[in-house]
Amino acid sequence: MSTTLTPIPDVIRVREVSKRFIIRKDKSLKERIVNFKRSNRYKDDFWALRDVDFTITAGSTVGLLGANGSGKSTLLKVIGGIIDPTDGFVERRGRLAALLELGAGFHPDLTGRENVFLNASILGLSRAQTEGYFDSIVDFAEIGDFIDTQVKFYSSGMYVRLAFAIAVHVDPDVLLVDEVLAVGDEPFQKKCMDKIKEFQAEGRTIVFVSHSADQVADLCDRVVVLSHGSVIFDGATVAGIEALRSSFGP
Repeated sequence: MSTTLTPIPDVIRVREVSKRFIIRKDKSLKERIVNFKRSNRYKDDFWALRDVDFTITAGSTVGLLGANGSGKSTLLKVIGGIIDPTDGFVERRGRLAALLELGAGFHPDLTGRENVFLNASILGLSRAQTEGYFDSIVDFAEIGDFIDTQVKFYSSGMYVRLAFAIAVHVDPDVLLVDEVLAVGDEPFQKKCMDKIKEFQAEGRTIVFVSHSADQVADLCDRVVVLSHGSVIFDGATVAGIEALRSSFGP
């Protein structure tokens, strides 16, 4: 008697994605005004991503690796809908939470409490749902009385604590995590890694950017390696880490 296996659904599809940034050579506003009609001579195109194409299935943990400037953080922002691709498109399924640039999504003049409700609302939670999660978010972030302080007075570590606490408490199907976790202290980093492993056990999907080969080997079941904006490897974690090291050259 044969058994038909149910295919695992795709939650992210990246299709021929390219991203171009324009780098201006003008060093001042005066130079921009003087060179306005000749502006094409004073700017260069920089392609951060070139024809990136891959699919991520539900329940997987995928590491995005590459040297500085390889395009991995840009790719994570495109996946998260923070920036639009110049060419190609991304399809997403389910609720997505992203922990990207330090302080991204926080309004500096609002308190931590106000930013919790603002961010949760953006991620699709009602006020009643956020109120239900609020104490747990504050406990996880470990920022105590600072929850009612404007976040512009927060340290980088406090930013990360609160941002991660919000991201993991909005019940995401997909969690995007950039290198910002490196900002937190060691006990909090361990706490975050434990939470990510809990998400894995629950079958959630994680896309993870890190320069730590040990973290990637510990967490990821697949690795995508970028070099100069293009995918040079997509496969098993150990082989991916070797491909990354080989891309650095002798």
